[in-house]
Amino acid sequence: MAILSASNLAKSFGANDIFSGVSVEIPHGAKIALVGANGIGKTTLLEVLIGRQEPSAGTVNRMKGLTIGYLPQRPQLSGERTLWDEMMTAFADLRAREARLIALAEQMSDPARPDLDELLERYGREQHQFELDGGYTYETRARQVLQGLGFAPADFTMPLTHLSGGQQTRALLARLLLEAPDLLVLDEPTNHLDINAIEWLEGFLKTWTGALLLVSHDRYFMDSVVSTIWEMEWGRVEVYRGNYSHYVQQRQERHERLRKEYEAQQEFIAKEEEYIRRNIAGQNTAQAKGRLRRLERLKRDGLIARPRQRHHIQLNLKANLRSGDKVLMTRDLVVGYHRDRPLVTVPDITLYRGEVAALIGPNGVGKTTLLKTLLREIPPLAGSAWLGASVQPGYFAQAHEGLKPDNSVLDELLTVRQMPLSEARHYLAAFLFTGDDVFRPVSTLSGGERGRLALAKLALAGANFLLLDEPTNHLDIESQEILQEVLAQYNGTILLVSHDRYLIDALATQIWDLQPAGMTLFEGPYRDYVAAREAARAAQETPPEAPSSRAAPPPQRKSGGLSPFQRQKRLSELEQQIARLEAELDELHDALSEASLRGAVERVRDLGERYSATESALDRALQEWAALAE
Repeated sequence: MAILSASNLAKSFGANDIFSGVSVEIPHGAKIALVGANGIGKTTLLEVLIGRQEPSAGTVNRMKGLTIGYLPQRPQLSGERTLWDEMMTAFADLRAREARLIALAEQMSDPARPDLDELLERYGREQHQFELDGGYTYETRARQVLQGLGFAPADFTMPLTHLSGGQQTRALLARLLLEAPDLLVLDEPTNHLDINAIEWLEGFLKTWTGALLLVSHDRYFMDSVVSTIWEMEWGRVEVYRGNYSHYVQQRQERHERLRKEYEAQQEFIAKEEEYIRRNIAGQNTAQAKGRLRRLERLKRDGLIARPRQRHHIQLNLKANLRSGDKVLMTRDLVVGYHRDRPLVTVPDITLYRGEVAALIGPNGVGKTTLLKTLLREIPPLAGSAWLGASVQPGYFAQAHEGLKPDNSVLDELLTVRQMPLSEARHYLAAFLFTGDDVFRPVSTLSGGERGRLALAKLALAGANFLLLDEPTNHLDIESQEILQEVLAQYNGTILLVSHDRYLIDALATQIWDLQPAGMTLFEGPYRDYVAAREAARAAQETPPEAPSSRAAPPPQRKSGGLSPFQRQKRLSELEQQIARLEAELDELHDALSEASLRGAVERVRDLGERYSATESALDRALQEWAALAE
């Protein structure tokens, strides 16, 4: 059953039709991504579906009592509340029930009350439901969500008015996740998240039991989370089943099928017209007239439209000069702005020609600073970095600070190379700057337009070593796909800073993982790096087995990586651990009841957190026991 359905939706602003004939539905538990070019109307469709805007035509039906949580691209959180207070608004009902339990406990403290038995029964009933609904763990959940989305504990007391735009987006997202609405609608949720936070959000949404509708340009994120793609194109919405990679394959197959159907019909029409022309006045005039009537009816009612091609950037990156084999080298390099507070200590690196190194890590850890140090825009605090023979670097800055705001688009391009005006305009048209667009000041360009201009300059420079800082920011999916294909064919060397894991996974030959604790180099593609990282985490979480004085039995056929002897031993250990954890839960439950009766609020919260942690440990032990028992 659908929780939301729309039939023949249309939306217009004046004479401009944004979309029409849109019919979609969102079933229980669906995970859907809406994709399409920038400015095509995706946000407008979202707001029509959830009731923020009225459609020009068509209807939207929402399930009775449906709760919707909406994350716009630029939320505005106001008021004097702190970040923590804002999270607590998601638990208004639980906190009200908590206050009632405390009030009941105070009433029960008088043993002379005639209704004491009734109060005890009511208290027990309400406390049991309060516990089932997460009443003793909601603060723990709030801390987990905030930290998962990149907030440090020190940020919890920050007033909302002091948060940056990106922090406000993350704060609203955190509150929506804690509120757990029936339908979660997210417009570009990963825009202000680093890789660590995106991976955390992926894990959270994979287990999300409600329905999810999101707009995103993050292809890896969509691959991991969604199972349906809505493609918005030419004012219509086409539905594809599967994640993003399945959608790309189906889209290509569909477009190819439509092209062949159109060409076959055009060939049929041409043959029919030729037959009619030759026979309309001859012996077969009756047949020719019959064919003419059928052809006119086909053209009126059954003509297949020519498949439309959307304009996209035409990018060609090519190194003008071959570099030496060694492109970049560092020795004892330390990066930062203050000698007593270095940002990055870099392991000794040699980057060879033709390699693609992906520099990843959380926001603010020093990735851009490292790039600028390698380019000698910032001096190192210690050590050295140098480029190899015949290396010509080209830099794509995340903030596009190399673009001068007062220059026109045309003037900015001509700073790279002087050329005739007609040639420059033709070149800019390949990056979708046509007509009078070339005379617009850089200061008036959108983020996506600035990105396209920066790419145009980079392509013109002919560098053989590209240092790219978030090159896919503000690009729509089609432009991301084109950039990825061009970079894959590039004949130079690349150092890539990006949160776009789809791009990293497609291109990187090595990973440089920069974390606050240090920098790690991994030789190999991104998928291998993720697998190695997860294996290392699993090894850290698995407790070592106690040494045994007895000789190990002879090797036997393994089951789940363990011999029968080892498996039985581990099962026995788990059974003892499960019994101990269950006993701890019983003790904590009794202690919670006692603390609640006494109205000891702080004690209740502390015990609630311990109860949650013990319950999670018990779940893990039970899952491992079940896997081994099978």
